Amino acid sequence: MAMHVELVSPELILFSGEAEMVICRTVGGGDIAFLANHAPFLGALDVAPVRIRKTDGEWEEAAVHGGFVHVRDNTVILLSDLAELASHIDFDRARRDREELERKVMDTDDAEIEARLRRVHVRLSLETGAAARA
Repeated sequence: MAMHVELVSPELILFSGEAEMVICRTVGGGDIAFLANHAPFLGALDVAPVRIRKTDGEWEEAAVHGGFVHVRDNTVILLSDLAELASHIDFDRARRDREELERKVMDTDDAEIEARLRRVHVRLSLETGAAARA
């Protein structure tokens, strides 16, 4: 049985379609998987990958940088201020950013630099899956 899934950022709808399962990470709750007929749920999304198993068996993956997940009536809505589909991530740029940010984080105790580095690590964690689909 399928459920409707939407991954939405302020700029656009990144994914809208039918899926068998959604896996995401919530703040303080860890990873959670949603299947059809899941109980209603509302949670805060952590900076982590989101994986959507579509009804054709293929996976859609995204780097989600916070937000909320709402589940009700076989619908999963993921709302994020910033999210990127793995297929749209420039992994070469992400690796360069990681190198630069890792140097900066050694020299300072800046929370913003640490947050940017964490977002880069989430992007890079999706590289293997994106390469397999290419």
